[in-house]
Amino acid sequence: MKTSDALWQLFPVCADARLQRWLLDRGSLTRRIQLYCEHFRVDVLSQRLTAAGRDECAVIGVRLGVNCMVREVSLYCGRQPVVFAHSVVGPSALNGAWRMLSTLGTRPLGAALFADPRVRRFPLRFRQLTRRHELYRGACGLLERPPVFLWARRSVFVLRGSRLLVTEVFLPAILALTP
Repeated sequence: MKTSDALWQLFPVCADARLQRWLLDRGSLTRRIQLYCEHFRVDVLSQRLTAAGRDECAVIGVRLGVNCMVREVSLYCGRQPVVFAHSVVGPSALNGAWRMLSTLGTRPLGAALFADPRVRRFPLRFRQLTRRHELYRGACGLLERPPVFLWARRSVFVLRGSRLLVTEVFLPAILALTP
């Protein structure tokens, strides 16, 4: 997978061992959280047409400045947010392979992705986000006390040749779910 952002790593170097288990799991993050959480829910924070980030455009194959569908949600275990998720799809894919994205509502995207055997997933990439990163700031809007950094992972999902980029930012409360 070609990406213009060399800061996204192939392995989450220096991540806490408990967090690494969450970061490296290639299955459905939603499903894994549900296994350790009695009261799971998805809150849709926003879903809008807007320009994607420079490195996001390169990954999903759209020109810089093109309006894409951007969906941001928080995954909760009880009253605690455990993940901030950010998904981006280009406009042509939204009318084609990924049109279901616009009708998901509070249903988890992960459940739809892993239920469809035609969906192919590219390798995960990882990054430590700081306050300078837009996704860190979005995730910290869910927290009372923002940490110095947050770990994120992202992956491209492909359906009928169209790409969907999903980035998941792990919040501190995820560690309470670790068995």
